[in-house]
Amino acid sequence: MTIAHNLGFPRIGAQRELKKAVEAYWKSELDETGLRRIGKGLRAQNWQLQQAAGIQLIPVGDFAYYDQMLNMTVLLGATPSRFGYAGSALSLTQYFTLARGDKNNFAMEMTKWFDTNYHYLVPEFLNTTEFKLGSEWLFEEVAEAQALGINAKPVLIGPLTYLYLGKEKHAGLRRLNLLPKLIPVYQQILARLKAQGVEWVQIDEPALVLDLPQEWVDALAPTYAALAQAAPSTRYWRSQPFAGEGAMRPLPHPSAPPHRVVAAPKILLATYFDSVEQHAERLKALPVAGLHIDLVRAPQQADSFLRNFPANKILSAGIVDGRNIWRCNLSAALQTLSTLRETLGERLWIAPSCSLLHVPVDLAQEDKLDQTIKNWMAFATQKLAEVATLSRGVATRGVTLGREAIATQLAAANAALESRVYSPKVHDQAVRQRIAALTPQDAQRHSPFAERIAQQQARFNLPAFPTTTIGSFPQTAEIRAARADYKKGKMGESEYQSTMRAEIQRAVRKQEELGLDVLVHGEAERNDMVEYFGEQLQGFAFTELGWVQSYGSRCVKPPIIYGDISRPHPMTVEWAQYAQSITNKPMKGMLTGPITILQWSFVRNDIPRADTALQIALAIRDEVHDLEQAGIAIIQIDEAAMREGLPLKKSDWPYYLDWSVRAFRVCSSGVRDDTQIHTHMCYSEFNDILPAIAAMDADVITIETSRSDMELLEAFREFKYPNDIGPGVYDIHSPRVPSVEEMSRLMRKALAVIPANRLWINPDCGLKTRGWPEVEAALTNMVAVARQLRAGSSTRT
Repeated sequence: MTIAHNLGFPRIGAQRELKKAVEAYWKSELDETGLRRIGKGLRAQNWQLQQAAGIQLIPVGDFAYYDQMLNMTVLLGATPSRFGYAGSALSLTQYFTLARGDKNNFAMEMTKWFDTNYHYLVPEFLNTTEFKLGSEWLFEEVAEAQALGINAKPVLIGPLTYLYLGKEKHAGLRRLNLLPKLIPVYQQILARLKAQGVEWVQIDEPALVLDLPQEWVDALAPTYAALAQAAPSTRYWRSQPFAGEGAMRPLPHPSAPPHRVVAAPKILLATYFDSVEQHAERLKALPVAGLHIDLVRAPQQADSFLRNFPANKILSAGIVDGRNIWRCNLSAALQTLSTLRETLGERLWIAPSCSLLHVPVDLAQEDKLDQTIKNWMAFATQKLAEVATLSRGVATRGVTLGREAIATQLAAANAALESRVYSPKVHDQAVRQRIAALTPQDAQRHSPFAERIAQQQARFNLPAFPTTTIGSFPQTAEIRAARADYKKGKMGESEYQSTMRAEIQRAVRKQEELGLDVLVHGEAERNDMVEYFGEQLQGFAFTELGWVQSYGSRCVKPPIIYGDISRPHPMTVEWAQYAQSITNKPMKGMLTGPITILQWSFVRNDIPRADTALQIALAIRDEVHDLEQAGIAIIQIDEAAMREGLPLKKSDWPYYLDWSVRAFRVCSSGVRDDTQIHTHMCYSEFNDILPAIAAMDADVITIETSRSDMELLEAFREFKYPNDIGPGVYDIHSPRVPSVEEMSRLMRKALAVIPANRLWINPDCGLKTRGWPEVEAALTNMVAVARQLRAGSSTRT
């Protein structure tokens, strides 16, 4: 039969219950038993919600207290040896230490999950890395689900994706050579799940959508040939170097008894975020029971899979968008699915394109959202209903009968789609005309960097190794309460202004006392670096509870871009001007760039993303101009998401990099030469897009480098990056305070690859999530490092 299933569900809870519980645990306000109880309740709630929506196979194992990749690292017994946890079942405190670090260890490196704004913890591999079954969490959760009558489909990150997304920490190590060690543990996991009565296991291999090296592609067939059989014990296996398909065979230990083969559960191999049609023939030949493909991001790949699709496999069609919040065009989706069903019959399954982790939980909670705009949307709960509806429509043979079976739902979806297409809320002719009038000169600074930086140095007279921060300072409970009271009308405009100015003054005075060279106003008035701007731009809508997990307990509420974008009035000028008026040191104006606003919002799907980015760029350009006119001479335009937005296929990179760089230059180029433009990027790999970063032509770039131990800077050296650079010297996502010696070591590494006269010193990212005591201690150490480095040099040359 045609089955409706799901690939994953948001774990945070409709009211961010998990975030609140985890943070209470960190503060010792909740013990481990209490946190586990809340986690168990959320899992049950999510499973039962999916079951009630008509989802017939429900994911289990998609829940995590911090991150699903960290969960896999723990499950596979592959925690970094530097933490000293090998051989032990981890407590939650130890689990969180991997993610957040402690006084003896920096946290595991964190980076973006493909082209999403979700951050995962990067596995670390050494020459001595071993794998073993390290946790019971997955089997316990399967038992929980089965006890509730849930038809559980356990979800695992596949072995190829797990290894590919990790990093070698020993020179000469090739992480693919760890595959023979890893496969027996996956076999154990599958055998355990089979023993629990599990019929289907979903194994996610999203790495297959990337441009993989051929040796990784060649490993696909032997890997899944091995996983199709599940071994009861790893003691029958030893590893061997990987040398292509022929070498991927498990070897019995010389003293082992004859190997007993145990059948694995049925495997659904899931890919998403892009096309895998280049691997279609390999995938169809694998000894797995089903394949899932993303028909939202890559609808064209359906033909490649339908051609000679094996009669013994199911094809799961990811037809409902798991990455965006717009309603599904049910009529178009039903047409596509009906075509698939003509070939596949009941071997066609229906699902979202990917896990629903990337969208908010439930649109029904949004009682303040404009009703017309709300009617155009679907959150995770509503997307489940769309999947179930399409399943019912496809289950009836024939397009006509299928449409009749879901006629009410189709009529509602069609009405919403038509309303959106013709709504005057969406279209602004003045914005379109302004875009059409842009010229190449609008994306060009007046003079090259060498001339600009000389003028800027004469204007600011900064010391060697200038110190600054990335923008935000701690968002205290008092700040958040004041903003909430103001938003609810409990605090008047005048009182709110006074409260925020007092917080700005506090941040400025603290920075002066610490001895920082270029100051920021601290962003007390801002809720989120994207939401704050979106609230002041035309074309954006906002939710009350549309939270999405970014990393760990960090949740964001992405704005929704529904129409053409313009800036009705200045957004930051008054706050920046006040901050500059109370100090003699340079004050940075703080803005979020067009690509980051685009990437961290739910974006229109009715026009190209490039068009939306250019609309945002013009709005930011107006703000940059007004800041400069107000006397703000250093302006930071954060583009944290530039690398994140890069298409997953390299063939698509040139087009994206062309329009994204143009958008940045449009917003940053209309200033004088002695106005200094900064940008900030974090938690992404930049090595392969350095030409584009250089083409942005920011005077100063600040980047995250501490978790990667400054390894990024080698690429900047090899590329001969021409402008100033500020490598982050401490990780702000961890509460630990690094010592002067630790930061000095990082700066010495930086000095080995970047000329001293182009180096700045700063944290990795903004400080809004940290507390004042740790911020002051860390910045004190950071400034001390700068002063040490300045010994013997008092000017920048």
